[in-house]
Amino acid sequence: MNLFTSFLFLSLISTLSLVDSETLPENEVWALTSFKEAIYEDPNQALSNWNMLESDLCNWFGVTCTVAGDHVTKLNISGSSLKGFLARELGQITYLQELILHGNNLIGTIPKELFMLKSLQVLDLGMNHLTGPIPTEIGNLTLLVNINLQSNGLTGRLPPELGNLRYLQELWLDRNRLQGTIPASGTYSFASTMHGTYVSKDNATGLCRSPQLKLADFSYNFLVGSVPKCLEYLPRQSFQGNCLQSNDPKQRPSTQCGGASPAKSQPVVSNQYHQIADHARKHHGASEPTWLLALEIVAGTMVGSLFLVAALATVQRCNNKSSIIIPWKKSGSLKDHNAVYIDPNMLKDVRRYSRLELEEACEDFSNIIGSSPDSVVYKGTMKGGPEIAVISLCIKEESWTGYLELYFQREVVELAKLDHENTGKLLGYCRESNPFSRMLVFDYASNGTLHEHLHCYEEGCQFSWTRRMKIVIGIARGLKYLHTEVEPPFTISELNSSAVYLTEEFSPKLVDFESWKTILERSEKNSGTISSQGAVCVLPNSLEARHLDTKGNVHAFGVLLLEIISGRLPHCKEKGYLVDWAKDYLEKPEVMPQLVNPELKNFRQDDLKVICEVITLCINPDTAARPSMRELYSMLESRIDTSVNIDFKSSSSLAWAELALLS
Repeated sequence: MNLFTSFLFLSLISTLSLVDSETLPENEVWALTSFKEAIYEDPNQALSNWNMLESDLCNWFGVTCTVAGDHVTKLNISGSSLKGFLARELGQITYLQELILHGNNLIGTIPKELFMLKSLQVLDLGMNHLTGPIPTEIGNLTLLVNINLQSNGLTGRLPPELGNLRYLQELWLDRNRLQGTIPASGTYSFASTMHGTYVSKDNATGLCRSPQLKLADFSYNFLVGSVPKCLEYLPRQSFQGNCLQSNDPKQRPSTQCGGASPAKSQPVVSNQYHQIADHARKHHGASEPTWLLALEIVAGTMVGSLFLVAALATVQRCNNKSSIIIPWKKSGSLKDHNAVYIDPNMLKDVRRYSRLELEEACEDFSNIIGSSPDSVVYKGTMKGGPEIAVISLCIKEESWTGYLELYFQREVVELAKLDHENTGKLLGYCRESNPFSRMLVFDYASNGTLHEHLHCYEEGCQFSWTRRMKIVIGIARGLKYLHTEVEPPFTISELNSSAVYLTEEFSPKLVDFESWKTILERSEKNSGTISSQGAVCVLPNSLEARHLDTKGNVHAFGVLLLEIISGRLPHCKEKGYLVDWAKDYLEKPEVMPQLVNPELKNFRQDDLKVICEVITLCINPDTAARPSMRELYSMLESRIDTSVNIDFKSSSSLAWAELALLS
């Protein structure tokens, strides 16, 4: 019985130590839950068991911990079609050795915080939709052995800091949009090693300082220069599809190397890391006495009971801490501190405003110039600065998810890139927790919206034909810029007359105030498809596909042209849809004038024909047949006469007033 007593005593001590042992550090729990919050679509429910009811976070899918269960060492969620952002909080998992998120649909840039993971040996973010440069901080991860960033949309130059990775064996960068030369230079002496690699001397730089590099693929990028001598041992296929100085016929044609966008990616052969197979040991036990078997059954029952007590205690402890570590609940300053990161290098001259500054500028937020269920637009004047329009989101803090916060970040960065005479200028943003505030600050356009002028029935409110044509060409110019000169293309989520603001000179500026309507609706529903109907061009099914909906903007532009020349609303109960009404007149020159607002006595028939031709192309039911905004702008700009003379065949007071303004 001494054996049995000793066994029970050891079991009891082991169980009690389990009850009292520390769980994962709070920063690692926070990092994992932040990662989940940054994922807005999980079609395969890979993260379905990622919840705080699961007492042991080390049992979450894809999470591997140390034997003691006190640190996360591996996060492997590959091929799960996750859609979302890479949470920067992952950089807090200090002991992480492998980060494998291969084959998902992650968007956005690679956070610099990931390169604080000094223990990281495997970084696999291949086969996603990541954009932006490879941060130079990658050189801090000196223990890295495998890097896979293939098949993304990464841009910029390869960082020379890759040469700091002395243990690097595999580097997969193929099928991106990387530019510049391959960072590797110096003088070399060839050593006959088992891998046949060059051994570089002390003056080597870049990848020539990585003596253990066995496999690398730089293919299908836009790299220039020549293949470094220290990398000539790699197969020729590793460099094909670039702009290198090589006799290899598999380099890109010169037309693409001149800065054009890459052709559609070649079929991807994904790199598969060597998987370590775990072989179970086979145990063959001899027959045991009956009394010993009974003793084992009793001992097992008691130990099982003790483990049950331990599990319940752990769940209770997790419940007591839940208000601190669950980020989708209101968590005050902790959430405010960790959830947002906007890289100041991407914001140009866009600044962060305090709520107090905006409150003073907008007269205690009393000067409202527009509102919807989702947002309020205020007019204000900064001290010694410009007039501003402030869009404030109408949402409670408890409804503000990590998904919305990340989208807010992305929207600020994307709007900051816009710089054109016919697009709204983002001056800054505001995000505060007390009181909860999310605001965007734009340069104010003093003449209100195009909608207000088109549907104003007061005397003297009517626009002349010339002014309408100038506005049409300005809108087309702005859309051409957004669709063809911004990378990736930017679309207006609801392109209509309310999205067109007019300056003091009546120059149009496109402002995407309504994008939040779609985002908030999507957040509430958390599922379903948002489509594009009529004049409304909302975001497609996934955030990263926003730039693919340029054809939706083209359709909306056609409807907007109809609204501009007819003065009719896109839809009303009495008259139905504007497009349905106009189809009977668009292609018949003899009845085309009936499309024009009856109050416009003077218009050019030739201009009207061009406008009708453009509208017909825009509203073509076959999306693929719709032309680009570059083509449409060219048609309008070259064939429409915006000379003021055509409006002054009569001496109306409106015409003379416009002549005075235009002069």
